[in-house]
Amino acid sequence: MKFRGMIWKFGDNIDTDAIIPARYLNTWDPQALAAHCMEDADPGFMKKMRTGDIIVGGENFGCGSSREHAPIAIKAAGIACVVAGSFARIFYRNSFNMGLPIFESRNLWPQVEDGAEIEVDADEGLIRITGNAAGPLRIEPVPPFMQELIAAGGLMNYIAKGRAK
Repeated sequence: MKFRGMIWKFGDNIDTDAIIPARYLNTWDPQALAAHCMEDADPGFMKKMRTGDIIVGGENFGCGSSREHAPIAIKAAGIACVVAGSFARIFYRNSFNMGLPIFESRNLWPQVEDGAEIEVDADEGLIRITGNAAGPLRIEPVPPFMQELIAAGGLMNYIAKGRAK
């Protein structure tokens, strides 16, 4: 898996209310959720971002409630993947279950700004920052089963395809 896109940088402790505000949780429709993705963290986010862009977060990304709406909104918005210093554990699991690729890298956040272009190479476990002569950064490896969930598009697709044993 490789992802290349422009980054949108968010800080530490971005909670699920910042990702998808509770006032929009009256629907499970992914496109309706996507329309409000990151609205409370950056009100203009959905007007600025493009399909294939990448969110880069600080520590504890996705903290707060256990709602599955947060990774659904990010994925439906067209974000290719999220790279953060760390993730809240329930968000981490929900992301894989919903088919949203996420990666941990404690070194990326301080080295990039909004608009930088990066390539996340999950197979090699590397992040390359365009124009960065310092070389690639390592990402935490994603367990093989979690990679299978992402490749299938999430847990329900994985089960529907008969891969669960």
